[in-house]
Amino acid sequence: MRGALIHAPGDVRFETLEDPKILKPTDAIIRTAVTCVCGSDLWPWRGLDATTEAHPMGHEYVGFVEEIGSEVTGLRPGQFVVGSFATSDNTCANCANGFQSNCLHREFMSTCQAEYIRIPHAQGTLVALDETPDEALWPSLLALSDVMGTGWWAADAAEVRPGSTAVVVGDGAVGLSGVIAAKEMGAERIIAMSRHTPRQEMALAFGATDVVTERGEEGVARIKELTGGIGADSVLECVGTAQAMSQALHSTRPGGNVGFVGVPHDVAVDGQELFYSHVGLRGGPAPVRRYLPDLIDRVLTGRIDPGKVFDLTLPLGRVAEGYRAMDERRAIKALLKP
Repeated sequence: MRGALIHAPGDVRFETLEDPKILKPTDAIIRTAVTCVCGSDLWPWRGLDATTEAHPMGHEYVGFVEEIGSEVTGLRPGQFVVGSFATSDNTCANCANGFQSNCLHREFMSTCQAEYIRIPHAQGTLVALDETPDEALWPSLLALSDVMGTGWWAADAAEVRPGSTAVVVGDGAVGLSGVIAAKEMGAERIIAMSRHTPRQEMALAFGATDVVTERGEEGVARIKELTGGIGADSVLECVGTAQAMSQALHSTRPGGNVGFVGVPHDVAVDGQELFYSHVGLRGGPAPVRRYLPDLIDRVLTGRIDPGKVFDLTLPLGRVAEGYRAMDERRAIKALLKP
């Protein structure tokens, strides 16, 4: 098969790779329908995560079941499936508590920018649709495997409630998905923090009521101004930088909550400051599998359309171009078609 490997910062190549095989009886092999580049893939592309040897890339996927291991039930070849970037058996104690992304047998997907993918713990990780959906829905279903599920987790972790005020820090695909989630959860006011006009327009289309262009202390001051000097009930941190985390914590009212889902890079939280702020803090890798049945239904019934975050579509063979476009902020998110 063919797939993407990163060799060094700025060096992603589309190469011939060994076909994936069933390695354990709980595995499945799927043929990729569509995949994509994630904002977190840009960390190694930019050299902020080390690449010591060439390795496959990608953790978002939807596809068709090709083969299943001997212990996999509930799946059959030909089915269209949606899965999570974190695999799970969906039976262990952590899964039962709704944290499938901390499954005792968790593996993080990392080979999905390819024509075929091996899915560990397939029975617990994959959700099969009753029939193959219209191809127009594939981008939105793909978004569920990470960015929409992660945006939903950010809103859930921040305890967005009907009638509340939510702030979204970050205007990438996860932040924009967080706007969708906050609206679906009933937030009355959704403030998107963004400096980029196309992303501002998309945030407003997804349900944002206000846009704040300032960052850092100026951004916090603007949020306070918009919230009567108190801060927001819920803040979704969807970036992963120290500035974004500081901005999120200081934009939250006492008793409010921050949901942080940006993969942290050089982020440190002052325990004493957090103690006296009365701000709640919860995050981590999104338990996407928990939300998949509900989110799939919302996509299939037309309630949400997170696939709009894909503003660049490329053949899988031009995967490196997708990385470049996202790195240079010429694209929000690149969809890849095998």
